[in-house]
Amino acid sequence: MKKIIRIGTRGSLLAVTQSTWTKKQIENQHPGVTVELVKIVTKGDKILDVPLAKVGGKGLFVKEIEEALLRGEVDLAVHSMKDVPAELPDPLHLGIIPKREDPRDAFIANKYRQLAELPAGARVGTSSLRRRCQLAKLRPDLEIDNLRGNLDTRLRKLDEGQYAAIILAAAGLNRLGLSARATSYFTPEEMLPAVGQGALGIELRRDDEELFAGLAFLNDEVTAMTVRAERAFLHRLEGGCQVPIGAFCQTETGADGARLLSLTGLVASEDGSRMIKKQRSAPWGQAEVLGIGLAEEILAGGGREILAEVYSAAAENA
Repeated sequence: MKKIIRIGTRGSLLAVTQSTWTKKQIENQHPGVTVELVKIVTKGDKILDVPLAKVGGKGLFVKEIEEALLRGEVDLAVHSMKDVPAELPDPLHLGIIPKREDPRDAFIANKYRQLAELPAGARVGTSSLRRRCQLAKLRPDLEIDNLRGNLDTRLRKLDEGQYAAIILAAAGLNRLGLSARATSYFTPEEMLPAVGQGALGIELRRDDEELFAGLAFLNDEVTAMTVRAERAFLHRLEGGCQVPIGAFCQTETGADGARLLSLTGLVASEDGSRMIKKQRSAPWGQAEVLGIGLAEEILAGGGREILAEVYSAAAENA
């Protein structure tokens, strides 16, 4: 192992917290190694007043960090997996996936305990088209508005009264010690999570085999396998931030005692009026086959038309 390892990270409180956790794990496992954090400002951190879908999507949070990796200025990057695009630059890979945090979406409000208590017309904030369409399906009487900014900024906007409630990933709240702010949680059946939600991804150069081997202790087999299925689903759909797409994979035990992967995925129109949601299972180890197969099933069941219409509308509004 190198004596000094540099982690490229966004400067947000959550990103730094996640990278600091990784730093501590590495230094505890490898005494004598020093891990430094290198803060990198991404385009997604600069553009805070426009919905992600209109300015380039999730890749806005990783591009500059990946460029620093490719130039050798940092040795690895720690990402929230839900922010990582389906395709990566060829010289890089998501080699390490630590154990997943809570994958659910959290409901946060100061006057209400759960979604059902919100009065008609209440303003709910979210930056996610995936959450928007599922909220519209659950409560079509609400006003759902865009909410950008870091996690602490979003909570501040709620506390200032700009929103009656906001929806955030439970994992981010937990990692910042703010789980008490959540007043309730959506089950995956009520609101399907984003691809990779709750998981971290450690990205590094493919040719850095020594570092990859040294970080192997951080990899969680179950999380890595389930996230692979979700990302294969996203990749086959060629999904970007302009389309509400969700996927969540879990492990289960078959009748014969064999370990299985169970994947649920959805594609929807932004207003939630059309939603294709399906589930299928596959033997353990067949993550990519499962993800691609479920995507094909959803495409054949009406998802292809939804994707075409959403991308066409996005191109017209560009």
